[in-house]
Amino acid sequence: MGVSHPLLTFFLTAADGCFPPVDGRVTVLPPLPGGLECSVAFTGHAVVATAMTSQAVHTLGPDGFGASLSPDFLRHLAGPKGWIGVTDATLTARGTGGPPHLAELTDADDHSRVRHARELRTNVKVYGDERGLVTLADGLAGRRELSIELHNIQDGSQGHGRSLLTDALSLVPEADPVFAAVSPGNARSLRAFLACGFTPIGSEVLLRPGRG
Repeated sequence: MGVSHPLLTFFLTAADGCFPPVDGRVTVLPPLPGGLECSVAFTGHAVVATAMTSQAVHTLGPDGFGASLSPDFLRHLAGPKGWIGVTDATLTARGTGGPPHLAELTDADDHSRVRHARELRTNVKVYGDERGLVTLADGLAGRRELSIELHNIQDGSQGHGRSLLTDALSLVPEADPVFAAVSPGNARSLRAFLACGFTPIGSEVLLRPGRG
């Protein structure tokens, strides 16, 4: 993994089944590298990584029971000109290791999925085949993140999403945690991740503040 952030500990312990206390509180941490910030919700506890002071964060009364992801709080956090990303479900699984089942691609830099990954993540590597492509990178707080996109979903995925995800897990050393951020509204993708052993541990929103 890349340079880690204190938030990484929350993700790694949650991947092991150990979560923050269910106390309704909000833990405030320093901002993420690259000018990014975030609000992450676990069960009954939230974690906000920001350059704002703890007092400023709590002005609108966020809590660990959902208010840390409310639109009003996120706009308060981002500022009037800041970018607010989508709310994603945070999922985690374990790598299966062994011989990699996908080849690395060197000609996919213009793909929208790859461009998006490079905007928000570091050490991005791209893999794939005729089914679709996979990005594997150092993402939020330095965690290892995986994302996939099929080439053709017009007539249904025909199980390609699940098979591609299964092969993608071979790119991660056996038993090492890997994370994915999946839109809850993308039911087809969410079902594929869950079927491949990914477990929900929370939800998250990335921000690029513009307060001044």
